Amino acid sequence: MTLAAATELAAATNEHLANVSNTLIYSAMAVYTLAFFAHIAEWLFGSRSKVGRTAAALTAAGQSKAGAKAGPAVTVKKAGGTAVLERPEVVVRAASGSRDVPDGPGAHGGTEKGDLYGRIAVSLTVLAFAIEAGGVLTRALSVKRAPWGNMYEFNITFTTVAVGVYLLLLLLKKNVRWLGLPLATTVLLDLGLAVTVLYTASDQLVPALHSYWLYIHVSTAIFCGAVFYVGAVGTILYLFKDSFESKLASGGTPGRFASSVLDRLPAAASLDKFAYRVNAAVFPLWTFTIIAGAIWAGDAWGRYWGWDPKEVWSFITWVAYACYLHARATAGWKGRKAAYLALVAFGCWLFNYYGVNIFVSGKHSYADVGLGALQSVGF
Repeated sequence: MTLAAATELAAATNEHLANVSNTLIYSAMAVYTLAFFAHIAEWLFGSRSKVGRTAAALTAAGQSKAGAKAGPAVTVKKAGGTAVLERPEVVVRAASGSRDVPDGPGAHGGTEKGDLYGRIAVSLTVLAFAIEAGGVLTRALSVKRAPWGNMYEFNITFTTVAVGVYLLLLLLKKNVRWLGLPLATTVLLDLGLAVTVLYTASDQLVPALHSYWLYIHVSTAIFCGAVFYVGAVGTILYLFKDSFESKLASGGTPGRFASSVLDRLPAAASLDKFAYRVNAAVFPLWTFTIIAGAIWAGDAWGRYWGWDPKEVWSFITWVAYACYLHARATAGWKGRKAAYLALVAFGCWLFNYYGVNIFVSGKHSYADVGLGALQSVGF
């Protein structure tokens, strides 16, 4: 690069806006931290006396099924009276995801105090989202391009979109406030990784990225990842809740902490349905993302597919989610088996997100922070 070209690139970067963006990202992290503690308070101060619906429902269901299994009571005439011979109780465990269990009261446990902290947490999350979105916007304005040209920018945009998806579901009056605590936790971890390990100074793009496909392909990849993340959280919580319900159905007694936390969540069937729906809804868009990337590769590198590591893992992720959706629609793979497959699929997406860019060399190495950068911070 000539001196004149380097000077022109430097002039194209607005350092003031870049610094404003950094300040906004750190400010958003501070507010997300407050939201995290507010969600903790929501769980702590929510009433524990109003939980126990799962146990009550399963006990009633077990007794009902026991009576149906036993049939009518056996009567024996004796000395002018009628004696009823009681049959032993029969507990029948329903198929996974098909138990008639009501959703829990939520993290607040149905109390005004817990609900107040929950509303404060959501308000803080909205504020943090607005601040972080401002940080992403000023980052884009500082270089006059899409704000996802490297791993740092991808991270801050991804977390913004993930929070946006959560808030949109709340706006649509969906019962997803249980997502608040895991969301705030992972967003803080992701932003911490972004500002410490993955940070890249605001700069111009390499020539291969100067295309309108940058706006189309990468934006859809970010949105798909955010929705896949929401589905993965639902799947993980489903596995915990399903184990909890199974233990109660078999007559076991879960620990006090497990009962207090898991009984406030939606029923396992509700969590399973939620995870399946969000993954199924975004899968066509992930298919489009891969197609758009192939078209862009044809424009930039003269070939649509070259078995680059990023291309390969994007396809592996597509295959994994396709297998999950197919298995989920098959009766023999509903429930926990399908849930494990969903987590494998999301693991493929995570490796494509982090592992390929950081540890694998390829055509997409322009987004690589490099092993040297990781080693310099102790990785």
